[in-house]
Amino acid sequence: MDRAATEAKIAALLAPFNTKGIAVGDATSFAGDLEFDSLTVMDFVAAIEDEFEIIISMNQQAEIETYGQLVDAVVKLQG
Repeated sequence: MDRAATEAKIAALLAPFNTKGIAVGDATSFAGDLEFDSLTVMDFVAAIEDEFEIIISMNQQAEIETYGQLVDAVVKLQG
């Protein structure tokens, strides 16, 4: 799956978590812009892992701060 298709699926998964309706782009920060707490992050990561049938390790999660980084990580994990 290419980056655009992956990004579209992630955007759809993100929508229910984006309760403030923030415009999301590659530089959007999960903690700062979207104000995700640790529980929201865990729920969102679980949804992504289920959808793409991948595992995002805790180390990888710690390095992912923006939406663009997440999309790139998912693309890479899909091989």
